[in-house]
Amino acid sequence: MNTLVKVARYHLVDRMTFVALPWGILAFSFLVNVVVSLSVPTGPHGIYTGGLATIYVFLLISGAMMMTRSLPFGLMLGVSRRSYYGGTGLLVVVLSVVYGLGLTLLQAVERATNGWGVSLHFFRIPWIMDGPWYQTWLTSFVLLALFFLYGIWSGLVFRRWNVTGLVAFIAAQLLVALLAVVAVSSAHQWHAVGHFFTTVTALALTGALAVLAAAMGLGGLSTIRRVTV
Repeated sequence: MNTLVKVARYHLVDRMTFVALPWGILAFSFLVNVVVSLSVPTGPHGIYTGGLATIYVFLLISGAMMMTRSLPFGLMLGVSRRSYYGGTGLLVVVLSVVYGLGLTLLQAVERATNGWGVSLHFFRIPWIMDGPWYQTWLTSFVLLALFFLYGIWSGLVFRRWNVTGLVAFIAAQLLVALLAVVAVSSAHQWHAVGHFFTTVTALALTGALAVLAAAMGLGGLSTIRRVTV
């Protein structure tokens, strides 16, 4: 366990990437949306925005960069691949818990101030992040971990197979999505898909995303075992 903590602290030497930039970029996105909400007419339900996605996308990019920049030096220090990945996973969990709590608190402030005084719904996302505070925290945690782990896995794929492997990795995912669309269309089951998304609860979807995040973590673990530096 001590080794895992050391690996997590090793990553946190770059506080700019893991502490300052995620919240700095999110703050910039928030301010842009505030300015926009002041300059456009507000509907009866306020203004909903997708600006919150910036922190998730940034963590995805950070995860990929973590594997391409810091992995070689980390292994040169004598840390095993398993320990390095375990320490990285520990960092992902801790940051996702803390950042998820931060997003939950900001959503609470948003609710209390009626959308920051301009009816702006930046941290409150309809359905998926619009329930009790603990559900928002859990969903935020799962989404943050999911994007982070996907970025890490992508970075490991790049380390092992270079650009060709990364392109094939992304293409394979697109192919799976395309096959799923073709299968549903061939079976004329789009009504069933629509029924699923209109009846599934936000908590159930969060559980499904948690399973997907765990799969991402296992995928990264299987990949790092054969990564050369």
